Amino acid sequence: MRDHGGDTDRAAGRFGRGDWIDLSTGINRRAWVPAPLSAHALADLPTGADQARLRAAAARRFGCPQDQVLPLAGASAAIQLLPHVLTGYHAAVLSPTYNEHAASLSAAGWQVQRVTDPLRLAAADLAVIVNPNNPDGRSFTPSEIADLAGMVAHLVVDESFADARPDLSVAARRPDNVTVLRSFGKFWGLAGLRLGFALGAPDLLARLAERAGPWPVAGPALEIGAAALADDAWHADTVVWLSEAALHLDQIVTPHWPLVGGTHLFRLYDTPDAETARDRLARAGIWSRAFPWHKHWLRLGIPGHRDEFDRVKAAFTAAG
Repeated sequence: MRDHGGDTDRAAGRFGRGDWIDLSTGINRRAWVPAPLSAHALADLPTGADQARLRAAAARRFGCPQDQVLPLAGASAAIQLLPHVLTGYHAAVLSPTYNEHAASLSAAGWQVQRVTDPLRLAAADLAVIVNPNNPDGRSFTPSEIADLAGMVAHLVVDESFADARPDLSVAARRPDNVTVLRSFGKFWGLAGLRLGFALGAPDLLARLAERAGPWPVAGPALEIGAAALADDAWHADTVVWLSEAALHLDQIVTPHWPLVGGTHLFRLYDTPDAETARDRLARAGIWSRAFPWHKHWLRLGIPGHRDEFDRVKAAFTAAG
């Protein structure tokens, strides 16, 4: 099923409109604050120079050559396009994970197998892993990724949540048969820009670029993305802040629900009944993520400010 978080309209329809804290996604609620946009970013078609500046900033941030970086309209755009430019028939997706990978592959005609054992990826023409994984946070080191890459013809590594864990990223030492996907909006908290990156072999990126069309990224996203990726101080501070904030959320929640896992952008808890737990939090104006394929798992994003943590704590205190 192609279910997603962020559906606060549905929450408002059931529980009323109000001051919602949307923790149903893994988007950083302590977002990077951009400077006012230039007139050029809004009024003109994006130029080659605009795109080159963003590619250079991304290459520096991810530690890879500039010709191995392709900006796209979110990591989701790459997920939709890659099945059409990679060759083969059998795909394996390490699961459970983000549902768009299997859905997009199936829609493009691939025979998709969801596997839970990484060793079973070896039988596929194309293997997909999310690192760290959504929603349980399972992770692999770069050396483990290299070992997996040696087992398959092509490996897609979705690092949409790796900005908060740069030690897990394989982008700077990517094996030749690996394509890495990176999200911008999650870590920088600007998901509305719809910006992401594919990092891979230049010939593969050229085929992706042909599919994406002449202006795959809007001018505002090019300008804001380049500036944000260059902000080393904010990046370093946010890595530390998110790691501490995730632990603080666990301190509030785990006396009630055990921790299953997660990343520094979301946590996954085991509840007696996930839909009941979600609805209980919703009555306090906190929207969380339940999964139609698991009765007990509930995912919470990381609150962004002290008042949001206070509201989450109050919701659990009131429930007893």
